Amino acid sequence: MRSLIRILINDEGGATAIEYSLIVAAIAGVIIVVVLAIGTKVQGLYQQADDGFPQP
Repeated sequence: MRSLIRILINDEGGATAIEYSLIVAAIAGVIIVVVLAIGTKVQGLYQQADDGFPQP
């Protein structure tokens, strides 16, 4: 019984999985913020290019 308790106390597999999932969530959040920020700038550039063409 003591060996089972020691094994459960020393098992860090679940903690590692949680740490990796938090890192992935943070990276995903940064990617979303960057894409949204760049997206509005790119949209503005395309709008300027579109404004440069004569309208039919």
